Amino acid sequence: MTKEIWRFIDSGNCSPSFNMALDEALLDWHSEGKIPPTIRFYGWDPATLSVGYFQKVEKEINMDAVRENKLGFVRRPTGGRGVLHDQELTYSVIVSEEHPEMPKTVTEAYRVISEGILKGFHELGLEAYFAVPRTEDERSSLKNPRSAVCFDAPSWYELVVEGRKVAGSAQTRQKGVILQHGSILLDLDEDLLFSLFKYPSERVKERMQKAFKSKAVAINEISSRKVDLHMAKEAFKKGFEEGLNIELEPYTLTEDELSYVNQIAKERYESDEWNYKR
Repeated sequence: MTKEIWRFIDSGNCSPSFNMALDEALLDWHSEGKIPPTIRFYGWDPATLSVGYFQKVEKEINMDAVRENKLGFVRRPTGGRGVLHDQELTYSVIVSEEHPEMPKTVTEAYRVISEGILKGFHELGLEAYFAVPRTEDERSSLKNPRSAVCFDAPSWYELVVEGRKVAGSAQTRQKGVILQHGSILLDLDEDLLFSLFKYPSERVKERMQKAFKSKAVAINEISSRKVDLHMAKEAFKKGFEEGLNIELEPYTLTEDELSYVNQIAKERYESDEWNYKR
């Protein structure tokens, strides 16, 4: 049986505004039937703090620390909490809600798409698996996350290795299209991460940072060999092909497509109104 061909874009390191604009543009183009389902890999220049669509920047984010560390800053079109995009592989998946392999519920679609990431971890020799919140406490903490830090909270079908979260993802559905994007951590600077959020007190910050170590981990902390970005890309590209039973065909954006993306970047993702609006 021939496999469905999806488009594959490796856009390399881009600005925060371009990264979010390209994800949005891919969603637009797919909704208009101009492109097939697409998987994209990307990185960030400079390293960037992204916040979820509903987060309150003034209340939760230490913007002085973001500026002092010369980080980029952008609001995502997806929900979830704050993510430091630094030493990681970022991915996005764009596929129609009507795709025959896509379940109707957000949670189940998330599991199907994340199968590709799961297989990518297996390619790297890591025993990753899907975590399902078991206790009432865990389930209620999904509804009322106490932390502004993405990797600090469990979710349905979160990917974990040795009980710790190794990838964080968020999803939105617009114009009949699912956009899921997320971070696969290669390495993590915890002190930098925790300096970017506001806390009621220094003691609370210390307690949360200490607890964080037991909840999240980067690939190179648990891998028996050093995994670089090239290895990660190879593994997760294979993982998506296997996990979603598809073939990925590389694609480079045209000049017209690039100028459309740059227009969205400028109008939305570089505007203070969008980034600080809540």
